[in-house]
Amino acid sequence: MFNISPLVIASALVLLAEMCFAGVSALVKHASTSLPYEHLVFFRNLFAFLVLLPWLHRKRATAFRTEQLGLHILRAVIGIAAMYLFFLVIATIPLAQATLVLLLAPFLIPLISHFWLKEFITRRLIATIGLGFVGAFIFLNPFGQDIHPMIIVAFVAAFFAAWTKTMIRKLSTTESPSKIVFYFSFFASLLSALPMLIRWQPIPTTAWLAIGGIGLLAVIGQLAMTRAFSIAPPSQVGVFTYSSVIFAALLGHFIWGEAITGHMIIGVVIIITAGYFALKRQKIPRD
Repeated sequence: MFNISPLVIASALVLLAEMCFAGVSALVKHASTSLPYEHLVFFRNLFAFLVLLPWLHRKRATAFRTEQLGLHILRAVIGIAAMYLFFLVIATIPLAQATLVLLLAPFLIPLISHFWLKEFITRRLIATIGLGFVGAFIFLNPFGQDIHPMIIVAFVAAFFAAWTKTMIRKLSTTESPSKIVFYFSFFASLLSALPMLIRWQPIPTTAWLAIGGIGLLAVIGQLAMTRAFSIAPPSQVGVFTYSSVIFAALLGHFIWGEAITGHMIIGVVIIITAGYFALKRQKIPRD
């Protein structure tokens, strides 16, 4: 039987999560042409909550039992703020520009982990994550197009996203991945209900398929990301969230016919190289 390192498993789960999140972004971009983003945020969280109802039924005796209720609520508040900002950015500016700034989140994760969770980070790790950011920067080629002022909003969303991912590490000391996702979906559904009702408008029948896909992919991505960060520090596997730009490019190419250029290929190579070194540096035997 193969003995797979927890870091390898965590890295694979992050890749799965980012694949799902890229799908969510594409569906949001598509659905935002006919629905306010407040609707998309609410139903994204509601559908994720509904998917977890079978787990709630099985764990009904202990589902709500937690030692970190305050942190669950804080994660939901920060997470829902990041979601509103991200959906607003996606609906306003090109997906490539939004993704570029949101890719700052992996770079911020080790810093938040260091100052908040007191996790040690080396100069080599910082350089590795920086290399991944350079790859993403080259991949998206932002100097080849105009930059929208909404980029500032995207940066705030990136910081909030990094903070919520770091919270997972702290929550995982006492909570299971399913419970972490359940609490987030529960509180996020409540928090996003009022804005949706204020801006309510009828939902076209054709939009429900996209809404359902957003919720399903979101919960799969949340479960995979939560599990990944519960078995490995976010400062060690956060670099693999750069893969979202690769999945977004593939979706754009096969669905909308967007071109894959030379600078994109160079960026992919740099991102993969950064991920390789982030993985390799952990193969040092423990005392």
